[in-house]
Amino acid sequence: MMKLILASGSPRRRELLESAGLEFDIVVSPAEEIHDATLGMITLCEENARLKTAAVAVEHPDAVVIGADTLVFIGDEPLGKPKNMEEAQRMLRRLSGRVHQVCTGFCIIGPDGGVVKSHGLTAVTFHELDEARIEEYLRKTQPLDKAGAYGIQDHGEMLVKCIDGSFDNVMGLPVDLVLHALRGIGLPIHAR
Repeated sequence: MMKLILASGSPRRRELLESAGLEFDIVVSPAEEIHDATLGMITLCEENARLKTAAVAVEHPDAVVIGADTLVFIGDEPLGKPKNMEEAQRMLRRLSGRVHQVCTGFCIIGPDGGVVKSHGLTAVTFHELDEARIEEYLRKTQPLDKAGAYGIQDHGEMLVKCIDGSFDNVMGLPVDLVLHALRGIGLPIHAR
């Protein structure tokens, strides 16, 4: 059986792949992300995913390696992980009452060196947030390891009015697209 590796330390991505019934190892990628917003949302996310995946694939040439990168975009501006709580507050204020895009690029590299890149896009609409709601949300969660300073699975109901697209994608991995891509490269993956 072919070895599958998730090139990410994200507990959310691990949880999503486990819930899809996949068995895999975790190897955190040492790759440095790029932050060039001029590349555009899709290219930036897919290229960061490719960099992360390739850094692990070179060390594990006999495995299928999956990497991903999730960013929140308000207009053309990417919001990554906040550096501190003040930046997290600023991000949530900017997202308040607005629609933003969550893009998760993913990359799969197989033992034959073949590369599959794709992405998921989800539109997320936030409630109007007052300062008390933002402070309460930040007290209840750990926003510093999440793009846009929020996790939809972590008290997301406090912030999110509605979504148009994949919930899994907002969590950090468009699982249905990943499973389809794995089937496409010949891995015997069964539907959830």
